[in-house]
Amino acid sequence: MMLDTTGWCYMNKSDINSSADMFLYKAIVDLNSGKHLLDAYNSDELEIDIEKIYFELQQCGEKLLKSMLSKKAIRFPRSHDIEQIIELCQENEIVLVEEIECLIELNDYAVEGRYSIIHDDINEADKYIAVLEKLIEIIRDV
Repeated sequence: MMLDTTGWCYMNKSDINSSADMFLYKAIVDLNSGKHLLDAYNSDELEIDIEKIYFELQQCGEKLLKSMLSKKAIRFPRSHDIEQIIELCQENEIVLVEEIECLIELNDYAVEGRYSIIHDDINEADKYIAVLEKLIEIIRDV
């Protein structure tokens, strides 16, 4: 798993050897989807709802945290609540990025974002992407 020179994350399917790897792979796919949609949105190439980008970023964050828990063989609930999953990581002394709390803002997009308009502000996407990429680096270094 790496970040290439264009800023896209990648991981080969052949690198999947555990549930932690599967969560990481799926998180990278979600991050790349969100980044691609953001690029298309910003360049007016695609008519999409902003919430779709945030949904992809929320999914990425959730799966990255679950990957970290899986690496440590820590059971976690079937939940989309990033705050709950962060707390579980912290309780188990898993090192996270300093800005991790901002990902809690994405909770509203886990389910509701797929069905209704929550808000029209895209200004935070780059902040979330930066935090998610830092989490990927932490997982890579473990």
